[in-house]
Amino acid sequence: MQSVENFGLKDHFLLAMPHLEDPNFAGSLAYLCDHDEKGTMGVIVNRPLELTLEALFEQLELGGEESPHRNAPVYFGGPVHKDRGFILHRGASDEWDSSIQVTDDIALTTSMDMLQALAAGRGPEHFLVCLGCAGWESGQLEAELLDNAWLTVEGRGDILFEVPPEQRLGAAAGLLGVDLNLMTREAGHS
Repeated sequence: MQSVENFGLKDHFLLAMPHLEDPNFAGSLAYLCDHDEKGTMGVIVNRPLELTLEALFEQLELGGEESPHRNAPVYFGGPVHKDRGFILHRGASDEWDSSIQVTDDIALTTSMDMLQALAAGRGPEHFLVCLGCAGWESGQLEAELLDNAWLTVEGRGDILFEVPPEQRLGAAAGLLGVDLNLMTREAGHS
């Protein structure tokens, strides 16, 4: 297992502890897509907006009225670049113009060609469209982890793409054998 200092948090869930009160992150589950010496980047995956892909397609003039994806929710991905789309999906990144491969099975795409494909009823079967992302400067997330603001656990595609959004945080906590509802709001170090 890699330590945080060795940048081993890529493909991990970041679970907000109950005492984390920042409105951008309270009650959130983030999926970390990149973690290196420059910092950390991910998307929040359990906060659907009152916006569907159909409305997004309409705003971007992509059509999509007949797309089987039109009723999919759009998520609040984080407070950084809130005007940009970040699409977390299963499959290879080499099909799309601007993607990073997170794992063999999960990629993050930021290019319009993915939205155009979804509007046309193509694209990956499993995806989450997020507006904005979450980012931490070098050392910032590590400091927040030391302050007990977050728990981390290895990410899983089934939780991302098959579990309803309101159950994802609890499902990720369950991987650790933790019930966040039973945790104290007080932080402590042993």
